[in-house]
Amino acid sequence: MPLPTVLVHGGAHGAWCWEPLLPLLDGDALAVDLPPKVIRGVPDASDLPELRSLRLGDFVESTLRDVDDAGFERFVLVGHSMGGLTVSELAGRVPERVAHLVYVSCMVPPEGQSAIDALPLELRDMTRHTVEESNRGGDNRIGGLDEQTTRAMFCNDMDEDQTRFVLAHTGTEVAAVLVEPTSRTGIPPELPKTFVKLLQDQSLPPDHQDTLVESLRDSPGGDVDVVTIDSGHDVMISRPKELAGVLNRIATAAS
Repeated sequence: MPLPTVLVHGGAHGAWCWEPLLPLLDGDALAVDLPPKVIRGVPDASDLPELRSLRLGDFVESTLRDVDDAGFERFVLVGHSMGGLTVSELAGRVPERVAHLVYVSCMVPPEGQSAIDALPLELRDMTRHTVEESNRGGDNRIGGLDEQTTRAMFCNDMDEDQTRFVLAHTGTEVAAVLVEPTSRTGIPPELPKTFVKLLQDQSLPPDHQDTLVESLRDSPGGDVDVVTIDSGHDVMISRPKELAGVLNRIATAAS
């Protein structure tokens, strides 16, 4: 019996993004909504006090509560994009509960640096400016992306129905998490790790994903396997069968 799989979404996304994938997984699975949960899947979320106070530790604690509520003692932990920050931190805190760590085109900052340092160079200054503007305005979040940007970043390999699904749900994100220093020193060397490289990704292009893999390998005990899927950034929507095949193999082998 495959081990359970826990799925952690990326920035401006939510548990909704895993819906096409979930029926294709062989074992039990849980897709979490990171806090504040009420903004997930809502394109025009209203301002909330939590958006000014949440940090990466809150994401981790929320995920662990959801995993405990689901009754999963040990599991395969999967992060997508910005979700890489949460899964790394969680695996470092409770490594005995994580059987395999999967990074799906994830942000993997250089050790001790922030998520912004994991972005392609051309996006770093723009993102820093957005975070600074949010902080100056007392609104510690990143606002929703316009349709053209969303299509370019997430939907380049999708049909129109899939694209409309993304456009209807993509929302806002907590900005402060992007500037927090991160560390993977708590992840044991023997914990298996896989990076899923997406060959049509326009958010984190393939050559930049290679840089992120090297950041992961440069971490203490950072050995990592790399598998490739010919998809854009939101592979769980555009190529769910291919991603399910990778995750099913990992969950079965980890059992």
